[in-house]
Amino acid sequence: MAFTIPLRVFSIVGDCPLIFPPPRSSFRNQTRRIKQHIQRYGSTEQRMREILQEDLNERKQSGTYKAERIIDSKQSAVITVKGRDKPLLNFCANNYLGLSSDTSVIQAGIDALKLYGAGLSSVRFICGTQTIHRELEEKIARFHSREAAILYPSCFDANGGLFEALLSDQDAIFSDQLNHASIIDGIRLCK
Repeated sequence: MAFTIPLRVFSIVGDCPLIFPPPRSSFRNQTRRIKQHIQRYGSTEQRMREILQEDLNERKQSGTYKAERIIDSKQSAVITVKGRDKPLLNFCANNYLGLSSDTSVIQAGIDALKLYGAGLSSVRFICGTQTIHRELEEKIARFHSREAAILYPSCFDANGGLFEALLSDQDAIFSDQLNHASIIDGIRLCK
């Protein structure tokens, strides 16, 4: 049994309007329309590649392009990076205490993986949370003498959740433009 979804998505790439899927017609008519579209506007994929390449070139020229470093060692104060002969001092990691390569932390991670698996496979509000996370939240709340605590996988996520819970469209926020992107995004998302 075949289903046809009457969904039409309109897209404009540069000056190339597209409609997906094409209106109902024979295969021959669809092919003819696609050929006419390419003759009139050029290849949409080609145009998209040109736009993206222009953007990349502008970023490189302005100094805002950031190439990803491929680290091929453990995360520590000294790391080795693919394509470099000498090791580098690593000042940009959040590994101030060196715990990410500590053998007892690694073993605890292995033990937790064996017991709980590799995660929830979705956000907690969809599929729930695990006892190990809830126990840690309770310990953190007790340590800080609070009613409750909630874990976030990153500060970026925490800032997204914090502002949404505390603020409404009736609040005014004054934020420095040099604040971390997570603070700025968190404020924007709470509207």
